[in-house]
Amino acid sequence: MAFNLAQSTTAAASLAPRTPRHAAVAAAPSFVSVRKPAAPSSSRGSLRLQRQACCEPSVAPARAVACRASAAAASRRRAGVPVFVMMPLDTVKTCGTALNRRRAVQASLAALKSAGIEGIMVDVWWGVVESEGPGRYNFAGYAELMEMARKAGLKVQAVMSFHQCGGNVGDSVNIPLPRWTVEEMEKDQDLCYTDQWGRRNFEYVSLGCDAMPVLKGRTPVECYTDFMRAFRDHFADYLGNTIVEIQVGMGPAGELRYPAYPESNGTWRFPGIGAFQCNDRYMHSSLKAAAEAAGKPEWGHGGPTDAGSYNNWPEDTIFFRGENGGWNTAYGDFFLSWYSQMLQEHGDRILTSATSVFSASPVEISVKVAGIHWHYGTRSHAPELTAGYYNTRHHDGYLPIARMLARHGAVLNFTCVEMRDHEQPQEAQCMPEALVRQVGAAARAAGVGLAGENALPRYDGTAHDQVVATAAERAAEDRMVAFTYLRMGADLFHPDNWHRFAAFVRRMNGAGSCREAADREARGVAQATGSLVHEAAVALRS
Repeated sequence: MAFNLAQSTTAAASLAPRTPRHAAVAAAPSFVSVRKPAAPSSSRGSLRLQRQACCEPSVAPARAVACRASAAAASRRRAGVPVFVMMPLDTVKTCGTALNRRRAVQASLAALKSAGIEGIMVDVWWGVVESEGPGRYNFAGYAELMEMARKAGLKVQAVMSFHQCGGNVGDSVNIPLPRWTVEEMEKDQDLCYTDQWGRRNFEYVSLGCDAMPVLKGRTPVECYTDFMRAFRDHFADYLGNTIVEIQVGMGPAGELRYPAYPESNGTWRFPGIGAFQCNDRYMHSSLKAAAEAAGKPEWGHGGPTDAGSYNNWPEDTIFFRGENGGWNTAYGDFFLSWYSQMLQEHGDRILTSATSVFSASPVEISVKVAGIHWHYGTRSHAPELTAGYYNTRHHDGYLPIARMLARHGAVLNFTCVEMRDHEQPQEAQCMPEALVRQVGAAARAAGVGLAGENALPRYDGTAHDQVVATAAERAAEDRMVAFTYLRMGADLFHPDNWHRFAAFVRRMNGAGSCREAADREARGVAQATGSLVHEAAVALRS
C-alpha cells in the first residue's frame, strides 16, 4: 500500500522540544587535530587514484556516488577476496586516551600481517570519543591504533559506532552512549525505542527523532555527521592509504535495524520472534500521520497488539501465524510498509551525511545488515519483520535496502556467511544459506558490492569451507568484495586455530585456491609466527 511519509515526519517534528538549534558545535579541545591529506600509497593505488580524481570537493555529490560505485565494481574484479579481522570491542580504553593491552595489539597485528590478511576492523565508539561533552572529541587511542596499523602495513575498516556496546550477541564489554546523550534520553524517554509494553531501549537513539534538535540543540543525525566530520579531519593523513573503508553504524550492534531482539536482562532468547519498536511518541506520531494519509486513521493507534512477545514463535501469534495472519492483510501491509520505510529513510538520511562528509576522501562507505535467519522458512518471516525488514514469502525486503545503498554507492555488509542450514535448529526453520543467497541476489540486482562477516566466532574448518564457498569460489562478478572475520582474541591464536585461520586466508586470497596448497603454506606461516602468536595470546589473556 502506498502512502506519503512527508506528513508523518512533519507531525513528528511538532513534538520536538523547543530548544534552539546551534549553528555550530562546541569548539573542539586541543587534542583534536586537523591534518592535510597524504597521497595514497601504492597498494590499491590505481583504484584510489581513480576515485580521488572524481571525488574532489567541487564535484557534485551524484558524481561522487558514481565514482564510489565504479570503484566498488573495480574492487570486485580482483583475484581473491580480501580478509579483514575485527579487533576486540575494547581495543581503546573507555577514557579514549590510549589502547588497552598495547603489547598484545602490536604482536597481534604483526602476526595477522604475516598470515596475509588485508587489514583490521575497529569500532570507533561514539560513547568513548565524545563522552566528555557535545563536540569534544578524543581520538587519541584510535590515533595510536591507526599508526600501528600503518607501520604493520595493514588497512583499516573504521566503524562509526553510534550504538551502545552491551546487550547483544557477543558483547563482552559495556560501552554506553555518551553520558550527555544518555542524560537527554533519561529526561525524555521517548528518545528511546519503545515496545508495546513501554519497555525502553537505550542502545541507540530512536530514528523517530532523527530530524529533531533533542540532543543539546542538535539532531541525532547532526551529531552523527559532526562526529564523522571530526573523524575525517583528525585522520586525513590516513584516509585512502590506511583507512580504506568507513562502515556507518545505523542501529543496535551497528546494524540497519530496530532493536527487536535485545538480549540484555533476558528480554529475548534465540530463536524468539522479537517485538516491534514503534511506541515512542515520535514513532507513534509518524504512524498516526501515515494512517490518516492512507485514509485509515484507525490504523494509527500503534503497532499490532496480536504479534506476541519477544520469545514467542510465529505460530503462537495471530499476527504472524500461517498464510492468514495479520501480516498478510491490508492492515499488515500498511504497517509493515511504514515500519520498514521509516528504517530505510533513516539509512538514507545518514548515508546522505556520510557520503557528503567523505565525498573527497578515497574510502569505501558500507552499511551492515543483520542476518536474521531463524524462522526464515515460515511464510511471515516474523523476526525479520520486527527488525524492520519487510521480507516475507511474498515480499522481498532486501532489494529496497540494496537499492537505497546503491543510490549512495555504498557496500552492503551482511552477516551469518559461515552458517549452514543443518547446523541450526530445524524446528525453528533456520535457513541462513537461503538468506545469504537472497541478499546476494538483491545486491547484484541493485548493482552494489556485497561484503560478509561471520555472525559468531568460529575457528573450525567447516565454517571456513562455508565462507570460502559463499564468498570466494564464484565467478569474479559474484564474489564478495571483502570478508571480515570475527574476532581477534586469544582463541584465534591457539596453535591449531591459527594454523586453520592462516590456511583459510590463503584460500580467500586465491579465490578458493587448492586446500592442500593453502594448508602447506599455512604450516610455514604457523612456524614463522609461533613466538608472535604465543606473545599475543598470553597478552590478550592477561
